[in-house]
Amino acid sequence: MRTLVRGENCPAPSGSLTVTLAASASVDVSALLLGIDGTVRSDADLVFYNQPTAPGVAYRPTQTGHVLMFDASAVPVDVATVAIAASLDGTGPTTFAAAGPTSVTVSDASGTAVIGFAADALGDESALVCLEFYRREDLWKIRAVGQGYADGLAGLATAFGISIEQDEPSRPAAPATPSSHITESPANSPAHQGVLAMRSELFAPAHAEVPGSGIQKQGSKMCRIGMNGEVLARAGSMVAYQGNLHFAALGSGGIGRALKQALSGEGVPLMKVSGSGDLFLANAAQDVHLIDLDGTDGLTINGANVLAFESSLSYDVKRVQGAAAGGNAGFFNCVFTGRGRIAITTDGIPVVLNVDQPTFADPQAAVAWSSSLQTRVKKNDSFGLGTLIGRTTGERFTLEFAGQGFVVVQPSEQPPGGLVGGTGGGEQAGVGGALGGLLGR
Repeated sequence: MRTLVRGENCPAPSGSLTVTLAASASVDVSALLLGIDGTVRSDADLVFYNQPTAPGVAYRPTQTGHVLMFDASAVPVDVATVAIAASLDGTGPTTFAAAGPTSVTVSDASGTAVIGFAADALGDESALVCLEFYRREDLWKIRAVGQGYADGLAGLATAFGISIEQDEPSRPAAPATPSSHITESPANSPAHQGVLAMRSELFAPAHAEVPGSGIQKQGSKMCRIGMNGEVLARAGSMVAYQGNLHFAALGSGGIGRALKQALSGEGVPLMKVSGSGDLFLANAAQDVHLIDLDGTDGLTINGANVLAFESSLSYDVKRVQGAAAGGNAGFFNCVFTGRGRIAITTDGIPVVLNVDQPTFADPQAAVAWSSSLQTRVKKNDSFGLGTLIGRTTGERFTLEFAGQGFVVVQPSEQPPGGLVGGTGGGEQAGVGGALGGLLGR
């Protein structure tokens, strides 16, 4: 059986799966069917003891624990994630820190245990999302989550968009108010929460904090990390956080990589963020994108385009194969390997090229690519009198890719030369600089 660590993911076995949860304390077990926005489509998407079935998911208690049956083929196409959770039922310890971990085991159709994970908490959490099944294109994967919530099953359900009805004592009717002053406030707005009595398009759901654990997109230019552990992020990229988080500078991630960064001008100035809460990251209002690595291939990327990554991933600074010219993707880049999620940034909306034929890109626009691809630099301009007097195509070098994989190309060609903001002092990366400048941006 393969044992996952928090944040790690792996392909889900095919066929019907059995998820068994066991804990030393008395818990309620539930599953939530979530759309692409991370919330339920309706209250019917919560599977628990009082509503034990939904399409593709069924719950039943046992004498030794709890069992959830998961059939990916029966899950509706508009469900992107099925989260498996445990919550304390109030008859024992009040927090998972006192109750101890909840063990989760996934068995395949033959009944063989294939995946395990121990979900625990260190604070006042009384509910835990233990693991999740999620779609990646036409495949299902499993991620160990371990995200905690402080208000038990009710708080967990509310976080994923389920309305919890509460009995309220009857109150005297309020004096009539002119209809022109009556306004419905969104449930997630400061006006609804009693912080501010005002109206604004800022309080629309589109600007609300996205739910979920781990690294998530918050709009197009920011990412939110639902934390209960640690993550590695670009130094200086924090724009806001909530909860009990701690920040520690890591330089470029070790003495070996620090030396390589000094020699190559490439690397990522890192900070380690640990604790429980919500972390928001951004870098120079660039577009944010998420990539999940499953361990079968690495990701080669310019260090300037790295925003954050899960600690289950490792990276090194390596020479780009065949490179002999400066540019955004010059002599050296960062190579990430392992299983986990990474958040990257681009200047504008990129195009992702599927390398199924000879593929070429401007070295200053190529942001990232599959590490298994072969690369070489093609020289376009020939050196002669025209070059000396300034007649040139402006595309003297092109980076060629061959093999099977993908290349991410941004609609921006950063000018080469010069050091940049974002190095040493922990600032966000500024505009200017390329190969030879730290971080390449």
